[in-house]
Amino acid sequence: MTATDPDPALSDLAQGWCALSLLHSKIEAHLERVLEAEHGLSAREYSLLDVLSRQHDGDGGHLQMKQVADAVVLSQSATTRLVTRLENRGLLSRYLCPTDRRGIYTDVSDTGRELLEAARPVYDTALRAALAEAAQDTRVEPLVQAVRSLPGPKG
Repeated sequence: MTATDPDPALSDLAQGWCALSLLHSKIEAHLERVLEAEHGLSAREYSLLDVLSRQHDGDGGHLQMKQVADAVVLSQSATTRLVTRLENRGLLSRYLCPTDRRGIYTDVSDTGRELLEAARPVYDTALRAALAEAAQDTRVEPLVQAVRSLPGPKG
């Protein structure tokens, strides 16, 4: 048994969880390599830009920092560091909420949108390739099929 092989003594539920974790790790590592090489973005940076680009309220897309943290599944402090890094690169901006001065919003800049649009086809291709490779592993193949069968975003 290797570190990535599920322990036969684990329950079916635990084995399923291990398989899901394995699939996520494989895909994340592949996306990380490709995005960094092609566009100088980490997978988390891409995810943050993507999430923010899909939010719309009034003149532009934006989310409060807590919503950003929830959307990219990071702690608020890690999200703040990520946002700061992208803001320093000119890919995001932060500003006070016009109706609640305690709220801080984050928005994708024009430069960030351009980078995201250039990276999106690379991300999609890398994701398809990572899923195809993962589907060859019988431990995670049913999960790959489940991911492929999920409905896409509406609208």
